[in-house]
Amino acid sequence: MTRPLLMIPGPIEFTDEVMMEMGRPTYSHVDPAFIAIFSQALRDLRAVFLADDDHQPFILAGSGTLAMDSAAANLVEPGDRVLVVNTGYFSLRMADICRRYGAQVDAIDAAPGETVSADQVAAALQQGDYAIVTITHVDTSTGVLTDVKGMARAAKEAGALTIVDGVCAAAAEEMRQSEWGVDVYLTASQKAIGVPPGLALLVASPAAMEKWRGRSTPVGSYYADWNQWLPIMEAYEGRRAAYFATPAVNLVMALAVSLRQILDEGMDAVFARHRGLSDAVKAGIQALGLAQVPSAYEHAAHTLTCPRYPDGVDASFLAHVRAHGAILAGGLYPSIKSEYFRIGHMGAVGRGDVLATLGAVEAGLRAAGYAIEPGVALAAAQAVMDA
Repeated sequence: MTRPLLMIPGPIEFTDEVMMEMGRPTYSHVDPAFIAIFSQALRDLRAVFLADDDHQPFILAGSGTLAMDSAAANLVEPGDRVLVVNTGYFSLRMADICRRYGAQVDAIDAAPGETVSADQVAAALQQGDYAIVTITHVDTSTGVLTDVKGMARAAKEAGALTIVDGVCAAAAEEMRQSEWGVDVYLTASQKAIGVPPGLALLVASPAAMEKWRGRSTPVGSYYADWNQWLPIMEAYEGRRAAYFATPAVNLVMALAVSLRQILDEGMDAVFARHRGLSDAVKAGIQALGLAQVPSAYEHAAHTLTCPRYPDGVDASFLAHVRAHGAILAGGLYPSIKSEYFRIGHMGAVGRGDVLATLGAVEAGLRAAGYAIEPGVALAAAQAVMDA
């Protein structure tokens, strides 16, 4: 039985090589073969983020929320002022996490579909002594892309660290961690990194590690504490056995395969491929006469597309799309949740997947009673991909 394409913004479709690694016999976590695999994965994670060798990678068993929690638990101390760039649901989650660790949180809020500029961040930073700025590279709930490069520069000029949530962006949207001065970049395995759910991934700059080392209070989380994990990461990268908590062995094995596939393609090529696929999907959606949640192309993500339902169509249309071969996601941002749906296009997704998905969207819309010319979205997307 052939299942529909999984075209949601994570989990995504994974390569055969990654899935084969998931099915291999499990190594002991202190087996020399696994230690070598973990060592290479740590080095390759740093390379995918375009981070220098002095940046510290962490590979933890857990979700993207754990990655967010780990960054905040280790860098936020009670009383720290944190500026949150709020472009959606997951920006607000980061604000909640920082409050949990005692931060005084201020936010720059964008309306659903709007973004925040680097100039706004710079202006807000002049209003207080902020220790940290948190940025959501792509908020999965709105499909809004932020200017991480400009915001990180503004934060650095103000003497603040940056935590960037790259869960729906890493290994797809352009990110040059060292060059841009991002202090913590974090993600989860199930998005463009291309591995089934279960790994929280972070890379921390020397400045972030210095703030952590200079804490005057203990880290408030036991599991997420870098005091527990740094010796483990250093040991594995140095090809030595170490133990704090059992790693997700097969997920780490699969991660090593996926990271190598990404690096073999080349980061600039990866960024360009995602831009091209995104342009094709968005052209197809526009040809169908559907508006999108991001209010301008310039701040629309390249990892997902968030079309608005046309008049007379609601979320029941997603079942028709599934019946025609593609699984899509409904809306997530609370105030507009019923107004839009989401198409993921990241990681191993290719031209054929995009065309199959747009064909399913066309068929689903017709089944839902929306009159469209057959093939119009496919033609628009094909024109972009062939340009």
